[in-house]
Amino acid sequence: MTAFEQRVLVTGGAGFIGSHLCDRLIERGAEVLCVDNFYTGRLRNVAHLRNNPSFEILRHDVTFPLSVEVDQIYNLACPASPVHYQFDPVQTTKTSVMGAINMLGLAKRLKVKVLQASTSEVYGDPTMHPQREEYWGNVNPIGPRSCYDEGKRCAETLFFDYHRQHGTEIKVMRIFNTYGPRMHPNDGRVVSNFIVQALTGTPITLYGDGQQTRSFCYVDDLVAGMMALMDTPADVTGPINIGNPVEFTMRELAELVRELIGSSVELVHHPLPQDDPRQRQPDISQAKAKLSWEPRVPLKDGLAKTIAYFDGLLKEIDGAPNRA
Repeated sequence: MTAFEQRVLVTGGAGFIGSHLCDRLIERGAEVLCVDNFYTGRLRNVAHLRNNPSFEILRHDVTFPLSVEVDQIYNLACPASPVHYQFDPVQTTKTSVMGAINMLGLAKRLKVKVLQASTSEVYGDPTMHPQREEYWGNVNPIGPRSCYDEGKRCAETLFFDYHRQHGTEIKVMRIFNTYGPRMHPNDGRVVSNFIVQALTGTPITLYGDGQQTRSFCYVDDLVAGMMALMDTPADVTGPINIGNPVEFTMRELAELVRELIGSSVELVHHPLPQDDPRQRQPDISQAKAKLSWEPRVPLKDGLAKTIAYFDGLLKEIDGAPNRA
C-alpha cells in the first residue's frame, strides 16, 4: 500500500486546521475518516467534501474509545482558542488526555503511526526566545489556561511513554499561531478578532500595551509541515516546532489588518489576560533539517485570503458589513 492509498483518521477533522488537512490528504489520494464531536468543529468546514467518495465523517467524542480500521492517525481533537477551552476546562483536559490515550491505544492495536497536534502553549510564558524544542517551558499549572497547556503537555508525555513502552510509532508537532480561512469568527484569537472587528467597524482590541509578539503561520504552510512530519521515518518522533519564525507585535498586526481592509477603526487597550505570553516565536531549525520544511506564505498575502473569507462569511450571515 502506498502513502496515497491509505485510510487516514483525522480527529478534529471538521475544525479549522483539521478541515484543511482533510482537503490535502484527499488531494493526495488518501481516504479520510473525519471524526469530530462538533464542539468547535463545524459542518460547513467540510461541506464541500460530503459527496466525495474518499471522505467519511463520524460524529464522535475522542474521550471515548473508538474502534475503526485505519492506516494512519492524526490527533487534532481539542478546542484550541482560550474562549473555547476555558468555557469547559475539565472537558478540555479530558479531551487532551483521554483523547491521547484512546488514539494511542488505537494506534497500538492497529500498529500504525499516530501524530499528535501539540501546541506552542507547552512553552507557557517563555524565558527562552525564540523557543527551541529542548526548552521545558514556563507554565502555570493552576491558572485559567492550564487546562489546555497542561493537557497538551500530558498528551506529549503519553505519546513518548507509549513509544518507549509499546514501540508505538509517534510524531509530535508543536503548532505555533496559525491563521487562515475557516477560523471561527468568535474564537477569540487575535487574527480573527482583529479582522472581524475591522470589517464590522468595531474598535480593534489590544491587550496590554500591544507590544507582545506572535509569529503567524498560514494554514496551508502548517498543514504541509504536518504532513511532512507524518511522512518521516520512524526514528523522527519530534517534538518539532511548526510555525512561522517572523515575529510581529500585536499593534503591527492590527495596523496591517486596518491597512488591508481600508478601515480607520480605532485601537483600544484592555488589561492583559492572566498568563498571556509576552513573546512567542518558534525556532524551526529542526523542521528545516528533518522535514525540509519552512513557511512560504507572507503574512500580508495570508491575511488578504483570510480577510476575503471573513468578508464573505459576514455578508452571508448579516449582509454587507459596515466599514469604518
